[in-house]
Amino acid sequence: MMARLVLENGLSFSGVSFGAEGEATGEVVFNTSITGYQEILTDPSYCGQIVTMTYPLIGNYGVNSEDVESVHPWVSGFVVKEYSDFPSNYRSTRTLGAYLREHGIVAIQGIDTRMLTKTIREAGAMRSIISTIDTDERSLLEKVLRAPKMQGLDLTGTVTTKKPYTWEHVETHPFSIPVDSRDRSNHGSSHHVVVYDYGIKLNILRRLAAFGCKLTIVPASCSSEDVLALKPDGIFLSNGPGDPAAVGYAIRNLEHLIDKKPIFGICLGHQLLAHALGGRTFKLKFGHRGANHPVKNLVTQQIEITSQNHGFAVDPNSLDPHAIEITHVNLNDGTNEGFRHRQLPVFSVQYHPEASPGPHDSDYLFRQFVEAMKEFTPVPA
Repeated sequence: MMARLVLENGLSFSGVSFGAEGEATGEVVFNTSITGYQEILTDPSYCGQIVTMTYPLIGNYGVNSEDVESVHPWVSGFVVKEYSDFPSNYRSTRTLGAYLREHGIVAIQGIDTRMLTKTIREAGAMRSIISTIDTDERSLLEKVLRAPKMQGLDLTGTVTTKKPYTWEHVETHPFSIPVDSRDRSNHGSSHHVVVYDYGIKLNILRRLAAFGCKLTIVPASCSSEDVLALKPDGIFLSNGPGDPAAVGYAIRNLEHLIDKKPIFGICLGHQLLAHALGGRTFKLKFGHRGANHPVKNLVTQQIEITSQNHGFAVDPNSLDPHAIEITHVNLNDGTNEGFRHRQLPVFSVQYHPEASPGPHDSDYLFRQFVEAMKEFTPVPA
């Protein structure tokens, strides 16, 4: 079945559908990972986006039930150069195409993804549409121009949990990174962490649990009072989609929590924390998405190979240098990748340490969070 991809600048691509029939709009972006397409599809941070894979062959190892980051895919659409309908892997339970059709995800193959990626790099991420039911370019362009832009868009309400839940177990996974037994607390004395779910990935929960944390996951809109009523030892801020500046309720809650408990943020959590500390964020031209981004730890001078997925970044010049220390920087473009408070046990990073492309490069951050909870002494009211 024929499919068409149209960008808001009028560029059009014809290809073949390998997902669900239908039509989907979203911001078109690209990911440079060679593998991991199932994790990408199910990462809630991709909500509202059409993802292009730069690696030319996708689908060759199929899909399984273990490599998901949430209960279903969140991408609006999927774009590849060549789709493999004959997976070869002992863990595969079905084809990628069948998985996409099962979840209603529109997908297109057979287009020049190098040209598409080059266009995004030069013109920036932009609105787009994939359709298997409408092939008229003018009609599709009109639909694209009616779609919302990512700037100013709050998507956390779409992806967050609707009610709190707990997570105390360490899931078994064939490729889990082992944790030293010294990093696990004894049974009954593990640290209680309240996790703000702005679109959290399951592997973050797995890593926190592996370090001996008992987790209570709460909706993105959960008030600071309700969080503190749960009596946490620490607060974790998850990844998520959309424009951080648009999530005002989350920023206001964090403003009331910063000096109350140790806080660790990742990705959107990092950006929201920056806003709560008086900083600003800005939209990147085409974002950082892939499993091979080099980041320098300015504290240790070590280089970490990181997994990333974000379209916004923190402006380090907007943060008070007397209160905030910049800890990490992206070696590709010099953008901010992490900071910490100089007096409080509050820190965050822009990348995804739980994804482990290093694979152990960034796991120290979870240990750092646990140590902060062990050493934290509440300030008397």
